[in-house]
Amino acid sequence: MYKITTLFLCLLTGITLQAQSTGNITGKIYDAENQPAMYANIILQSPSDSSMIKGAIANENGEFSIARTPYGNYQIMVNYVGFDNHYTAPFELNSTDYQLPDITLKALGNDLSEVTVTAQRPMLEMKPDKLVFNVDGTINSSGGTGLELLRKSPGVMIDNNDNINLLGKSGVRVYIDGKESPLSGDDLSTFLKTLQADQIDAIEIITNPSAKYDAEGNAGIINIKLKRDQRHGSNANLNLGYSIGEVAQYNGSISANHRNKKLNVFGSYGYNYGDNLNYMNLYREQGGFVLDTRTDMNNNWQGHNYKIGSDYFVNDKNTIGFLVNGYVNDWTFGSDSRTPISMLNSTVIDSVLVASSAEEGNRDNNNFNVNYQFDNDKETTLNVDLDYGIYRNANENLQPNFYKDAAEVEVLNEQTYANIYPTDIDIYTFKTDFERPVFKGKVGAGIKSAYVKTDNTFEFFNVINEERILDDGLSNRFVYKENVNAAYLNYSRQLEKIGINAGLRTEQTNWTGDLTTYTNTGGQSDGDNYIDFFPSAGISYQMNQKNSFNLSYSRRINRPSYQDLNPFESRLDELTFEKGNVNLRPEYTNNFQIRHAFNYSLNTTLSYSRTNNVITRLVDVDDNNPNASFITWENIAKQDHYSINVAAPVPIKDWWSTYTSLTLFHMHNQADFGDAKIIDVRATTFQGYMQHTIKFPKDFSFEVSGWFLSPSIWGGNMKTNSMGSMDIGVQKKIMDGKGKIKVSLSDVFKTNAWSGVSRFGDLYMDASGGWDSRRLRLNFSYLFGNDKVKSRKRKTGLEDESNRIKTD
Repeated sequence: MYKITTLFLCLLTGITLQAQSTGNITGKIYDAENQPAMYANIILQSPSDSSMIKGAIANENGEFSIARTPYGNYQIMVNYVGFDNHYTAPFELNSTDYQLPDITLKALGNDLSEVTVTAQRPMLEMKPDKLVFNVDGTINSSGGTGLELLRKSPGVMIDNNDNINLLGKSGVRVYIDGKESPLSGDDLSTFLKTLQADQIDAIEIITNPSAKYDAEGNAGIINIKLKRDQRHGSNANLNLGYSIGEVAQYNGSISANHRNKKLNVFGSYGYNYGDNLNYMNLYREQGGFVLDTRTDMNNNWQGHNYKIGSDYFVNDKNTIGFLVNGYVNDWTFGSDSRTPISMLNSTVIDSVLVASSAEEGNRDNNNFNVNYQFDNDKETTLNVDLDYGIYRNANENLQPNFYKDAAEVEVLNEQTYANIYPTDIDIYTFKTDFERPVFKGKVGAGIKSAYVKTDNTFEFFNVINEERILDDGLSNRFVYKENVNAAYLNYSRQLEKIGINAGLRTEQTNWTGDLTTYTNTGGQSDGDNYIDFFPSAGISYQMNQKNSFNLSYSRRINRPSYQDLNPFESRLDELTFEKGNVNLRPEYTNNFQIRHAFNYSLNTTLSYSRTNNVITRLVDVDDNNPNASFITWENIAKQDHYSINVAAPVPIKDWWSTYTSLTLFHMHNQADFGDAKIIDVRATTFQGYMQHTIKFPKDFSFEVSGWFLSPSIWGGNMKTNSMGSMDIGVQKKIMDGKGKIKVSLSDVFKTNAWSGVSRFGDLYMDASGGWDSRRLRLNFSYLFGNDKVKSRKRKTGLEDESNRIKTD
């Protein structure tokens, strides 16, 4: 670690090892009407045989850059829908910067009066280190939430508890605009529900991150890019949405941006309000009894999210910025359940538990970032971030239980409980990243330090005659502190058709956890400090103009979320509850991946991973009550995971486009907890998503999409059944194209419901559930002012820690 940090500081102070035998090729492309040819394909070729050397895509201004190209003779081929392919004259690259003359394309057929071309990004883009899913403008993404939009992304799966899986694996880290969210689990899903799909531009999927990224997250990284603007001037964008199923939901957002040569000011605000209905059925055999629980749930929320920031451009190379963002979410939750209890192998009901739960709370999050960026436009960059994140969760619960006779007339026993459990989390981070050309390639180095403190209080009350009496024996406080210090070094180089990259990240972790009871007896303290090394490497090969290959490896870690370490109980009823596990330990994964791209559109990915100490969900029987069961987090010994994913946008006609993503994965979980609690379960699962978009005259378009998941494994050992959904929608552009009206129907056939069975020790469970998933959505959006105003893309240092905070 000392050597890595020393090398980084040397690079930072200016040791110049830049090679002089490569250069940058830049240019700008216009269509026949002298407008920028946005997202045109650029191919760098050898003039002798027209073989492909490199490829690039023009940006929104029609500009492109092909970096680190060895000196030599080349030509450029430009491919753009609706226009003839354009070939430049051969030229010689013999300096560090080569500017091509502006390129003007010629329309097909030479009849401009009959040619109308609309620049549009492909729905799926394959880049050297990630897949990019461009969702802006798709009909069925409008009016929904960020969480619903993730479900449609290549290889992404959302389970019945709103946990995010990638290629069938848990442990995904979620970034927002390159900044890792400190939220995880329920907290993350709550935030993504407050984020409207109309605010999202693209979703980047990085299944094998390099050493530059935090080692956290064994399944990879999902980066949600919010909509950005494109040139100097001012603009604002308004979105309004309404949806109705069994209950109604509302949302709205506005974003604004102003930019001139020296200053960029931007901000956004989003609001959502609504209700949701859920149901869950749990049939359990345990301790010689049968418990058949039926639960109806409802929750209401009112959420606000905001962002405000500014960038000051000191000069062409230096930028200073600040960013403040956060969300506020107030919510209530209610449930009513009925549980007939009988002896195993008997149809006679012994008693019935009638219970309810009433919970309310609020979640507040505010993040502050100060950023400095240096970029000399010659591939030397320095980025420095200082961050502070504040998370305040307040929760209160009332949970009455009535045991009645089989006829449900006489009350045999009554127990009522109440809980108050606030959580305070503070996160401090410092991060710096540096890149520059070295040895005919590029070296990246960086350091990061993060300190996290979580303070959780749990007060348990017995309610007798409506009076709350504190139970000191069941009330406690849990304080967790963690400091992670990291340094990385990464090197990449392009050797004609072969690209290589390799890196090493070192992380030192120090943590303590202190559990104290109100009686000052039976507490628990633990802690550890350790150093881990996380290597990563990759090699790419551009076989020809249509075929490219990539082989990569990385070692990753997935630490428990802060709340999952908390041992407090959250009760649905006296016999059904959830709790954390203070003894959770990190899981480690070795990932191997091979990827092939054909014709820049058909992408195939083969993956294998081995994970040890897998953090996963298990349902077990309570040691203190053989009739009670609970869901918790445990480490299981190991998991082997194999997958193949095929994704491609396939145009059928100029007016009819499709996108398909197919994933097949095999999972094998193994563990032995003793007392006949053995896990040895495997499943081969198919997951598919398809979307068709058809354009009609007069700015109408129609879209149909659907996803399907075959039987799989949820958590450690639950075998789930098939589920899926289909959405349809229509869009009309209005107000000279600045406004859009979209109407869609989600889960048309109401098939988005889950079910599964598990056996663990003495417990057998058959579970099922669903929610108000068939919804009619109406969305309106309008763009004010200049539609080409661009904000600087910002990343901060708080993302990885944020992913470990839960939001629901």
